[in-house]
Amino acid sequence: MQAIDESATDTERPFDQIILEQGSRISDRLNMLRLEQYPPNARKSLRQFSLAEVANFIGVAQTTIKKLDLEGKGPQPATSPTGRRSYTAEQLAELREYLDKNGRPGKRRYLPHRQSGEHLQIISVVNFKGGSGKTTSAAHLAQYLALRGHRVLAIDLDPQASLTALHGIQPELDDVPSLYETLRYDSERRSITEVIQPTNFPNLDIVPANLELQEYEYDTPVALTGENAAEGRSFFTRISDALREVDDRYDIVVIDCPPQLGYLTLTALTASTAVLVTVHPQMLDVMSMSQFLLMLGGVMQSIREAGAEVKLQWYRYLVTRFEPTDGPQKQMVGFLQAMFPEQMLSNPMVKSTAVSDAGITKQTLYEIDRAQFVRSTYDRAIEALNAVNQELEELVHHAWGRA
Repeated sequence: MQAIDESATDTERPFDQIILEQGSRISDRLNMLRLEQYPPNARKSLRQFSLAEVANFIGVAQTTIKKLDLEGKGPQPATSPTGRRSYTAEQLAELREYLDKNGRPGKRRYLPHRQSGEHLQIISVVNFKGGSGKTTSAAHLAQYLALRGHRVLAIDLDPQASLTALHGIQPELDDVPSLYETLRYDSERRSITEVIQPTNFPNLDIVPANLELQEYEYDTPVALTGENAAEGRSFFTRISDALREVDDRYDIVVIDCPPQLGYLTLTALTASTAVLVTVHPQMLDVMSMSQFLLMLGGVMQSIREAGAEVKLQWYRYLVTRFEPTDGPQKQMVGFLQAMFPEQMLSNPMVKSTAVSDAGITKQTLYEIDRAQFVRSTYDRAIEALNAVNQELEELVHHAWGRA
């Protein structure tokens, strides 16, 4: 790369040099903030969870967990001077395993892992328009499912790498591979097992994103007309082929698609068993969604006619950033519910300063401590979030044939 002359003024330097320098300055500053927030190695940790949260995620009464603690069974929590119990996410997982192993025969199972005959659930989160809450929804869904005991793989398919950043990875500095290494058409193609990274959540791994992912959008048209055109014409099988290598390791895959209808999104959708479309209830956003659906339907029809098997078991629209006191937004939600009563999720995700404030420190609501917020604000946001994710979890279980 050509050296940047920092002595020259902005009016004297080429635009590409200016933005390269500014991009580097932002990246360096973000890394400094990361080092300050997660010392000593800039790796994300995870807070402890209260007894009430642990009981809610496992699905038992608080008294059940208290009794185990008093009897010295299962992991021992940290206890405050006032007697409040708190558990790490690892201890939450240990408690679930203990209850599952020591529960009475015939009673409910506490480990919700896939059983024989239950296939891998692959959920693509999509929207044509940025700012719809797509990445935030994908991150919270993946983390919720992991806290509920599912083995989850999150795939960041957006070259902007927002989902990756939310999990503590800065791709331009951490030098982690993306799914492009698995999708590429040349001899350097790698197994998906080589690009999967752990996260700070037990049961949750991630395939990070980076700018190199965009190369897939350029490589695929070349492959469609090159020497190996047959391989190019089956581009839509590349993600599903890759996931077969780790089929036994996960129950659910959550894919955060880029906000555009390109080859990355199409490859994800043809691998999916479910699709979640995020919708901000404003007229311009709904108009954009209409165009997206028309384009998507036409392209998917062409791919299906070319031999792709699209096996969606369900798709849903999720209303995001919803303000219940906003009259026009309520009208728009009613409009959507009247048109798509079967496909609209019953629960919207409300707009909350808790979500945006957590995002300032690259955290989700499941990571940040309730004490850092006005409690009513946090409780309102987490209640809405859990209701959305529980509804989606029930759709996954229904797809498996569970009650």
